[in-house]
Amino acid sequence: MAGPEEVRFLAGDAMLAGTLQLPGGAGRFPNVLLLPSYLARDRDGSWDRGGHPAWFAPAQQPGLLARLAAALAERGVASLRYDKRGCGRSDGAWERSDLFTLIDDARDALGWLRGRRELDLRRTGLIGHGEGAAIAISVAIGDPVIGALTLAGGAARSWRDVLRRGVAERLRTGIDRDHALVSAVDRAAEELIEAADRREPSRVLHVGGMEAIELNLAAWEQAIHTPPLALASMLHRSVTLVHGEADAWVDRDEGRLVQATLASTGNRPALHLVPGAGHDLEEASRQLIGELADELAARLRPRELPPVLLAIEEMG
Repeated sequence: MAGPEEVRFLAGDAMLAGTLQLPGGAGRFPNVLLLPSYLARDRDGSWDRGGHPAWFAPAQQPGLLARLAAALAERGVASLRYDKRGCGRSDGAWERSDLFTLIDDARDALGWLRGRRELDLRRTGLIGHGEGAAIAISVAIGDPVIGALTLAGGAARSWRDVLRRGVAERLRTGIDRDHALVSAVDRAAEELIEAADRREPSRVLHVGGMEAIELNLAAWEQAIHTPPLALASMLHRSVTLVHGEADAWVDRDEGRLVQATLASTGNRPALHLVPGAGHDLEEASRQLIGELADELAARLRPRELPPVLLAIEEMG
């Protein structure tokens, strides 16, 4: 049935909740998995105001991933987006999840998608935002069926460098400082980086002076020592990059670095710099969102399936 469908699927030890967005009409649709950005995010790509309303200021408009999913459906492309662990309606705890767990969650989401008979397994893509961009690259490298990626606000260098630059920019501009969780992370950033370098297992973070959460520093250590730039050199797929010129989390130079690295390995990535737009691309026009959806839909060309997925498709 066309339209949004509330779904749940098992990812490791957690049940994750999400939205399967199907286009109208019949047939087997190309499909895209959408992956959210840093910290506590819901399936739409917004801050997790539903699960943690005291942590975040009110939203100005729908999240980036929700906007892209709607635009893709209008162009005949299905999509799945889901709440991160401990956000929205998903089980688990985002603050205790390491980077490799989040990568495995994305792989499990793809596995669930491949069980849907409405979808064409040969035409699969990924959209990653912020942290989700790094996860998308990691997943695509090991999955031969992923044919195209769109990476929004993705970093190139170590999380240590990206975070320090982002903290300085947010202090200078005040961007996102009205979110209690962001302010808490920015205040404790140097301590968290140093603790992660010492391989401490966790640190307590006080949010808004009222709530304490325990951050798993394995995620920070992994992000510090596994820069996306190193992974990008192994990514031989169709890639489009999009970056807000006023991004206070990941500087636009990071997008240029990813583009240069991909180009050096024979890729031909497009880079869209969006004037005046921040990390969440709230300022991106409906027209630009549509153009990004058009571009991704055109790049979802059929790929050869490995035997196990070929068997799944034949059963479907």
